[in-house]
Amino acid sequence: MEEKLWELVQKKETEGKVVFMTIDGPMEADLEEFIQQPTEGLLYDLNRDRVTVLTFMKQDNPKWANDYAVGLVIGKLKKYYDKAKTVPEP
Repeated sequence: MEEKLWELVQKKETEGKVVFMTIDGPMEADLEEFIQQPTEGLLYDLNRDRVTVLTFMKQDNPKWANDYAVGLVIGKLKKYYDKAKTVPEP
């Protein structure tokens, strides 16, 4: 399964798409459209929103701390992205 998923992720990347896991399995979205959504939706789809990440604290895997950091970084970068989009090009 992991090898097939890796092949799917790579294939979709070449098509300009992002693959992410959901409760129903892998989903794909156009990367440009995906990043247009509000930060909360973006982090939710990536399972990096605060509520989801903090549920992993109870497991014996400190990876949750990196996931939490990823969510914070994405949120900050999204603010920069949104601000840059509103600036008219010369």
